[in-house]
Amino acid sequence: MDEKATIIADTLELLMMNQTALRAALEEVSLWVSQRGSTQIHDNVLSALSMLDAHAEGISSGIERLRS
Repeated sequence: MDEKATIIADTLELLMMNQTALRAALEEVSLWVSQRGSTQIHDNVLSALSMLDAHAEGISSGIERLRS
């Protein structure tokens, strides 16, 4: 793997780690909101979280391709 691909893969991996941390935080806040009766907001957040999950799969795939 060349140096440029390594830098890109490393950067994407850091961004994905940030995305994972943000996802966990959003899920915690969403559960807290849901417990206080705002189930529609909770459902909206869950929809956004599923999009983050889908994008994480694509990012992981891209990282693997860069590293191979």
